[in-house]
Amino acid sequence: MSLIDRPVLLLNASLEPIRIIDVKKSMTLLTKGVAVVEIPTDILLYPGIYVPSVIRLITYAKVPYKTKLVNKRNIYLRDGYRCQYCGVKFPTNELTWDHVMPKSRGGGFTWDNLVTCCHPCNRKKDDMTPEEAGMPLLRRVLPATVHTSRGLLRSRGMNTQGWDQFLYVDHSVGSRYQAKG
Repeated sequence: MSLIDRPVLLLNASLEPIRIIDVKKSMTLLTKGVAVVEIPTDILLYPGIYVPSVIRLITYAKVPYKTKLVNKRNIYLRDGYRCQYCGVKFPTNELTWDHVMPKSRGGGFTWDNLVTCCHPCNRKKDDMTPEEAGMPLLRRVLPATVHTSRGLLRSRGMNTQGWDQFLYVDHSVGSRYQAKG
């Protein structure tokens, strides 16, 4: 990952996490004067200017509720990189996603119809429902909510030093959305 693509946590003026942006976007917000650095890294970008880790908007921005994009990365994050049929945690290259209700039967690309699945389970389930294949899901799949978005944001920033205070991470309790693997 290049320096300019490093993740930076963007906070609202209220210290509420909004999203993760890259260093390039953060530097644009900082030079425009609409944000300030909350936590810098120890990486020198220019003389006297350090790469930010967390920035905060100066004025409060109303952020509309927006359902997170349905894509493999977000589905994997939601499911903790764990096959929802056999329960085994896999690296990304050994995972795929599965339509709970097969596409051939009208199942769509929606949060509540897609689950993380390993390749062997995907082949075994084939074009059947979990009940028909005798492969029950580990947990009920729910549609995306504002909590899903926050959980995904939390899991992406879980291992970044200093972010946990803004992402409301309790390290004594395992997060449902914690990225593993």
